[in-house]
Amino acid sequence: MRRSLRAAFGVILLIVCVAARAPGATLKAGVAKVDITPSTGLEMWGFEERKAPATGTRDPLYARVLVLEAGETRLALVALDLGRAFGPASMARLRDEAAKSSGISYVLVVASHTHSAPVISDVYESGMPPWESETIEKIVKAIGDARGHLVEARLGTGYGVTYIGHNRLRHNPDGSVSWFERNPTQIPTAPVDPTVSVLRVDASDGRPIAILVNYACHPVIFGSDNQEYSADFPGVMTKTVEDAFGGAPLCFFLQGAPGDINPFYAVTPLPQDAVRWRDWTGQHLGEEAARVAKSIHTESSAAPSIDYTEDVLTFHLRWNLEKFRQGLLQVLGPDGFRAYASGLKPEFQLPTAVVLINRQIAFMTMPGEPFVNFQVDWRNRCPVRDAFFLGYANGYYGYFPTIRASTEGGYGAGSFATFVEPGAGERMVNQALIKTYRMLGRYNDLPEEMQPKATQR
Repeated sequence: MRRSLRAAFGVILLIVCVAARAPGATLKAGVAKVDITPSTGLEMWGFEERKAPATGTRDPLYARVLVLEAGETRLALVALDLGRAFGPASMARLRDEAAKSSGISYVLVVASHTHSAPVISDVYESGMPPWESETIEKIVKAIGDARGHLVEARLGTGYGVTYIGHNRLRHNPDGSVSWFERNPTQIPTAPVDPTVSVLRVDASDGRPIAILVNYACHPVIFGSDNQEYSADFPGVMTKTVEDAFGGAPLCFFLQGAPGDINPFYAVTPLPQDAVRWRDWTGQHLGEEAARVAKSIHTESSAAPSIDYTEDVLTFHLRWNLEKFRQGLLQVLGPDGFRAYASGLKPEFQLPTAVVLINRQIAFMTMPGEPFVNFQVDWRNRCPVRDAFFLGYANGYYGYFPTIRASTEGGYGAGSFATFVEPGAGERMVNQALIKTYRMLGRYNDLPEEMQPKATQR
């Protein structure tokens, strides 16, 4: 989607950390939800052509929190109804305060990528905006609330299929790639991933606490003419699931890898019944997620554990720096360019994380907009039974096309919204795979010949 990239550049410096497993511990879980809708008048994320600030709220924006605890390890998963995850300053503050107030070992933040939310930046000329600072405070409190309501928990996973979107890069017979924004006739396209991945968290008595839904599709039913805050179709999806369970559990939308995936009814003008198509999209996904969730049988683990690691990988700018600066000035004009200038660098440090729960459920993250093939690749190659892919997590560094897509071009593959070198996505998936294998003990610290009792050949 042709969206604002205001201050999308920057560097995140994070500490690599690994939590040891806690065999014999009891897995506990707690949830909380807080309204993070800001006041009107803020610049909105998502579309270059939308020049006016927000004028109201169509539906609230929320932060949903799941805290999991096994032994001394506590994980906080924060799902935001925002266009992107927080920048480095806010992430550092959130993690520091959550550690101090709630003993949280690791905070993972994932955004839904709704294009009807306020702008989040990496670099602020006048300090962190008040609404963002207030949002951090609300989330820290919500983490504390979830931490304070931990109960013994058991987990289960399930999978379904639904089609609510299409690949928005059309490959033409002459080899060119063109923009395929809307697909109201639902013409089949490829690649897409219709997989609806669901993780259900129950209390020990079988009462559902949380339902996590992982799916890949841009939340852009509303276009640039919408000037009201909205969670877009993920908001409808979560309500649909919660209503199907009588409002008991808290439903989370975990965005996947939709860098090249649009909903069928993308950027529908408000006079053309955009609200109806937002609801149709969210309900279709929600109904399938609810069906899957109801079929899941949750179980307790004999040796519950939470492992996590976050690595910072260095990548180069894809383009010639000086020529890119000149081009941005021409494309964005002086005002738009000033928002980027301080963040333009020849190198970027990108965080990629892996969380492994009970040695059976793995989450990997990318800090931006991955193409859908990465999600499929991760799920196919991951060594554990259940593999969830989270895009827009722990930061934002534009698009991550596949190597092949980066040679073919099109928005997100060869446009100015794509500024990290080709191969970044492949490298992050490989890194996540290696770390997952390490957590499972599949790698040794010494060569085979140097292992205790090794047999010499």
